Amino acid sequence: MRAATLAAMAASAITAAAAITAMTAMAPVHAATAWPARPITLVVPFPPGGTTDLLARLVAREAGTRLGQGMVVENRPGAGGGIGAAAVARAAPDGYTLLMGTVGTQATNQFLYANVHYDPARDFAPVTLVANSPNVLMVNSKLGIASVAALIERARAQPGVLNFASTSLGGTPHLSGELFDSMAKVDIRHVPYSGSAPAMTALLGGQVQLMYDNLPSAISQIRSGSVRALGVTTRDRVPMLPDVPTVAEAGLPGYEVNSWFGLLAPAGTPDAVVQRLQAVVADAMRTPEIRRQVEALGAVPVANTPAEYAAVIRQDTAKWRKIIQDAGIQPQ
Repeated sequence: MRAATLAAMAASAITAAAAITAMTAMAPVHAATAWPARPITLVVPFPPGGTTDLLARLVAREAGTRLGQGMVVENRPGAGGGIGAAAVARAAPDGYTLLMGTVGTQATNQFLYANVHYDPARDFAPVTLVANSPNVLMVNSKLGIASVAALIERARAQPGVLNFASTSLGGTPHLSGELFDSMAKVDIRHVPYSGSAPAMTALLGGQVQLMYDNLPSAISQIRSGSVRALGVTTRDRVPMLPDVPTVAEAGLPGYEVNSWFGLLAPAGTPDAVVQRLQAVVADAMRTPEIRRQVEALGAVPVANTPAEYAAVIRQDTAKWRKIIQDAGIQPQ
């Protein structure tokens, strides 16, 4: 009788333990399913008003509506985006703190800044590349150069004579020029300026012969005819300037630079949360009105998968590491 009682107690204990184990195993699933249960913070590592900020606010509005929870944009600028990116890297991986990252925060800053307080590859879970914003190669209209092929011919005939302006040291416009020099095997000297306005002034005034800039900043001068656009740096032509060829098709095959903007979460964020975030952003980007709003900012909607975005980050990291090192750019 006593043996039967002990056996029954043992069986009951095993059953209880099994139930606890099953509940524990299911807990992450239930937690992921319940997400989001409160508002989400989307960190923009740059000041308000720029393309990164405007895209982030569009994503926050559309994703928040689809998730049924508010998504609040928080600007944390500084160190080329490094301050905001580091804050998200240290945040809890629970899906409630996200980053609107750029090619700078995720690929190039580690080679341009001496103190980067996060690991772009280790500390983040890529969600989706939201949009690409092309750079554009422009020349002074009085230069007498009407194509990329003609520019390469002139530069090879006059090494070290031509200069290109960019909006900063180490930004994607600067790196666009360094990649052009490397691939075309020319020596066009870089002259950095503190922003688009002074660089454009120098181009219009003839202090420099050509310039690389983000398309949103340059498009009004291009449309007015003040400068000549020789090519956009993306793989495909862009809807905003359909008659302007890509640099690759206009004379430098294989050339491509994307100034992209992407959504990231802290490493360790549940995959179910990452996948749901990607799905709601992709759904928004399929909407014609949202696509028009993104294109109005000078960007091209993408909304690819987490794996595809991770591959873009790896490829750009490898590409820009080599270009920056070959150009002799030292971390500041």
